[in-house]
Amino acid sequence: MRGAAMIEASPVAVAKQQTAFGKAFPYVLECGLPEATREMTGDWVRHHRDELLNQASEHGAILFRGFPVASAEDFDAFIAAFDLPNFPYNQSLSNAVRINWTERVFSANEAPAELTIFFHHEMAQTPIFPSKLFFFCEQPAEQGGETPLCRSDLLYQQLSERCPEFARNCEQKGLRYSNVMPSENDPLSGMGRNWQSTLGAQSREQAEARLAALDYTWEWLPGNCLRATTPVLPAVREVADGRKSFFNQLIAAFLGWKDTRNDPAKAIRFGDGEPLDADAVKVAAELADDLAFDVPWQSGDVVLLDNFLVMHGRRSFVGKRKVLASLVAVQRHAISPEGDGPQSGPHWSSSPKRAVAGG
Repeated sequence: MRGAAMIEASPVAVAKQQTAFGKAFPYVLECGLPEATREMTGDWVRHHRDELLNQASEHGAILFRGFPVASAEDFDAFIAAFDLPNFPYNQSLSNAVRINWTERVFSANEAPAELTIFFHHEMAQTPIFPSKLFFFCEQPAEQGGETPLCRSDLLYQQLSERCPEFARNCEQKGLRYSNVMPSENDPLSGMGRNWQSTLGAQSREQAEARLAALDYTWEWLPGNCLRATTPVLPAVREVADGRKSFFNQLIAAFLGWKDTRNDPAKAIRFGDGEPLDADAVKVAAELADDLAFDVPWQSGDVVLLDNFLVMHGRRSFVGKRKVLASLVAVQRHAISPEGDGPQSGPHWSSSPKRAVAGG
């Protein structure tokens, strides 16, 4: 642990940094040793691991600045030092096209630069999701390309005041998401991952078996596309001190799930099948933007997010931008055998269990 003793990391302030429930958001740690190495940094992370994870939970996000992280391999080593279970991209149900760089590290999203990726909790639209995630900036964009962050506990608090009935429906009814996956990756879409990769399947039969195990409904469409609809998933999650987090992909799905196959109007409904109030969704999106902190990326920056507390997105950008990501500590919504919704919350109906249509 020689490196841990040599490195001193101090909290610093950055422009437009916020305070949420008495804590800096995000918490920023700057390395004070210019000659620090990858090995020394790994020792430092291992030595301070528990403290750093607690800070991530308290603050929602930590921005590490000035550490010797310059490549995907450096980023991989930084993550490995936390000794958290890896959640590989190929085992996730993410609908984004990504490129793997190491076993732990992949591109954040391959969507075109002109597309905005709206606020969401990572993979909250699936039964399987990471509890934490890391981002690393190898190259910031020439213009734009920030990663906006939003405290979802603050968002839900304000949404409950502005739209109490909508917030209550989200918590009590839950949400069902529906998206159409292509048969081949679509590089022009922010949700263009093909169904074979998403489901780890080589045939329709294998895809259907995976969906059935996840309690999804599905429909085969022309062009060998696949529409998949989730069981009822929570939209609100209890976090520390009895606070509640707006843990979902409601804003992203309602505003951004749009491509040649997908219509945002059909992407999301309440768990009982009722449509969402478009005006209330607009309020939620406006509140999230008002609460946003845009990470001012510098080369070498690493961000650790608590996925239960913090939503993120991506601003459109100009020029080359390389931001990598890694998912850790997988969790899942427990679906009851009867298909009655997440066991951790109200038991909403999610029947029928499946529907198959040819074509």
